[in-house]
Amino acid sequence: MAKGPRYKRPLRRRADAKTNYHRRLKLIKSGKLRVIIRASNNHIKVQIIESKMGGDKVLISAFSKELNSKYGWLANSGNIPAAYLTGYLAGKRAMKKNVSEAIFDLGIFYHKFRVLAACKGIIDSGINIPHREEFFPEILENQINGKHIENYSATLKKDEPDSYQLKFSGYIKNKVNPLKISQNISSTLKSIESKA
Repeated sequence: MAKGPRYKRPLRRRADAKTNYHRRLKLIKSGKLRVIIRASNNHIKVQIIESKMGGDKVLISAFSKELNSKYGWLANSGNIPAAYLTGYLAGKRAMKKNVSEAIFDLGIFYHKFRVLAACKGIIDSGINIPHREEFFPEILENQINGKHIENYSATLKKDEPDSYQLKFSGYIKNKVNPLKISQNISSTLKSIESKA
């Protein structure tokens, strides 16, 4: 560990590689609303935040658990399609509150594809967020539609039925057919359109 009269200990969140304070300061100085997306192993949280002198104020929030309880989503709330739907839900709520533009404040993120799927959901809902098209990989569109789950489950069911029963036990328990996950995605999107 460094020692000496000129040594300065970094801030705790910087030392833990959680916050880049130079980038955060630039985002706050812009004066625009910030879209913050956080993903854990089981859930996604999307918030639109306004920076004020006294502290940040959360204007809009969407949590992936809401998809199961209010919008008819039957599958896991921590996968890529659920991340897209959560972002879409947050965007629709923002449109109702007359929020038309914001900027991404993604911080240092670990669950890259789920965060990108939530970003795509917000943009598809109609919120104007500056971004480059290269920001989203080509493979992301198939993952948002659930095609990767359908293809993997079909291959596994055909080649290794025991492994299929084990890996998709959560889907089977909730009476969700992983071979038709795209139908659940489209019905949840319609539900968000009508209710949010």
